[in-house]
Amino acid sequence: MNQFLRQLGLVPTWQFGDVYGLEAEVLSLVPRPVCAVLLLFPITEKYETFRQEEEAKIKAQGQEVSSNVYFMKQTIGNACGTIGLIHAVANNQRHLEFEPNSPLKTFLLQSAKISPEEKAAFLEKDESIRVTHESSAQEGQTEAPSLDEKVDLHFIAFVNVEGHLYELDGRKPFPIVHGKTTEDTFLEDSAEVCKKFMARDPQELRFTVVALSKA
Repeated sequence: MNQFLRQLGLVPTWQFGDVYGLEAEVLSLVPRPVCAVLLLFPITEKYETFRQEEEAKIKAQGQEVSSNVYFMKQTIGNACGTIGLIHAVANNQRHLEFEPNSPLKTFLLQSAKISPEEKAAFLEKDESIRVTHESSAQEGQTEAPSLDEKVDLHFIAFVNVEGHLYELDGRKPFPIVHGKTTEDTFLEDSAEVCKKFMARDPQELRFTVVALSKA
């Protein structure tokens, strides 16, 4: 992840690191401040049932989402990791630094005012991000899946925008608001939401959490 973002022109003043547990004493070991959290989790039948119920509930009850949240849909197969990283960076540009002529910064500026669906189409056409995604995946420890191979693991991002904790998942029609948060409590608040994902599938062990922290 860090290599991918460096190749796209993000200055490594903030870096992703593993979160080894969601208990308070383990979270205390994570470098602070933290501005984004990514969760990798399995897409199971239980989760899909919950996702459909959650979507129906929010459509019925409504929710207030800030217009400053950068959210994009996922239309490219097996690109959830890239979209999770874009969500993490796009919603924290006030904290982050970019190299001159950064391809990622250019993408974010050009796509800032368009719809989530248009952002997805824009990403499909962006050669610099696609090529960097492919080269980073090839350098990973495991072989990257092809774009059309069925994969049952999925990345989502958690960010703090204007004091509210947002879950950003390109498979969903909109951001999910998880209540209020602060810069000081953001990691702990995100961990509580991650625990709910794990509680829905208590037999599953395939959960990974990483945090974007000040280096």
